[in-house]
Amino acid sequence: MAAPRDTLGRPIRDLRVSVTDRCNFRCPYCMPREAFGPDHPFLASGNLMTRQELVRIVRAFVALGVRKVRLTGGEPLLRGDLPAIVRSVKHDLGVSDVSLTTNGWFLEKQASALRAAGLDRINVSVDSLDEATAGRMNGLGFSVGRVLAGIDAAAAAGLPVKVNCVVQRGVNDSGIIPLCEYFRERGQTLRFIEFMDVGTTNHWSHSQVVPAREIVKRISAAWPLEPLEPAYRGEVSARYRYADGRGEVGIVSSVTEPFCSNCNRARLSADGKLFTCLFAATGWDVLGRLRSGADDDAISAFVGGIWHARRDRYSEERAGMIAAGAGRDKVEMSYIGG
Repeated sequence: MAAPRDTLGRPIRDLRVSVTDRCNFRCPYCMPREAFGPDHPFLASGNLMTRQELVRIVRAFVALGVRKVRLTGGEPLLRGDLPAIVRSVKHDLGVSDVSLTTNGWFLEKQASALRAAGLDRINVSVDSLDEATAGRMNGLGFSVGRVLAGIDAAAAAGLPVKVNCVVQRGVNDSGIIPLCEYFRERGQTLRFIEFMDVGTTNHWSHSQVVPAREIVKRISAAWPLEPLEPAYRGEVSARYRYADGRGEVGIVSSVTEPFCSNCNRARLSADGKLFTCLFAATGWDVLGRLRSGADDDAISAFVGGIWHARRDRYSEERAGMIAAGAGRDKVEMSYIGG
């Protein structure tokens, strides 16, 4: 089947797959506690994709040109068959790049099994090294020390680690330099992510966005940075290397320097719905098609048609949409896995 391109000429290369909508953290920028309390109705197990269904749907995306699959959540390490999912995507489907994004809480015990299953790399969220700030950022006061131990375990298992930090002004931006210093010493790439208006519950305000250029300026004042060329088309992170050769940092600037023109990412929710943008309001029910008896070719055709009609570029249109009062209804990040 021919690889589709959307209305802006963007191919489909990268698939983010949520394996669960559940999470043990309540990060305010993603899953704030007041909106996701103890009575929040998470998806029933029967509504989640089984491993076999997930693999069949991913196979349809691979037929359309997907070469990278990232497993997300919620918190993906809450799913008991995660290593089996990794093994199926990597070895049965032959996906060359299989990665995982996690909050790291359960990583220390699971890192070796994930590596053995074929996981290529891992991204771990660390929003602060300060215990009080980290507890505020994860919403439940959990210690960052356990997450750091998980990162060490992943590195020891042979997994390349990148660390993600969502930066909010007045919340954790004072910790930018300590984070750089810590992960510089360990040779692990740190990526700073501008606070984004994903979903409708995170109380996003432009005043809390620390622009990418400001982050680069702050880091450069401590350790001069040199820009790097993108490693591939569609890379979301602007990369910089330390001039002294001690590794690199990345900046994801969806708010102040949008990269919609090169976005080649599709997202699949844990209940099998396809979203063509992180800021979308609705998705297409791929799992429903599969459970109704559609074969692999029919699933690929369904997905390909959706992608071919895609015209999303919310981040480039954000200012105008906000001024017009549009774009307020967006799917929550925890549902489709940022």
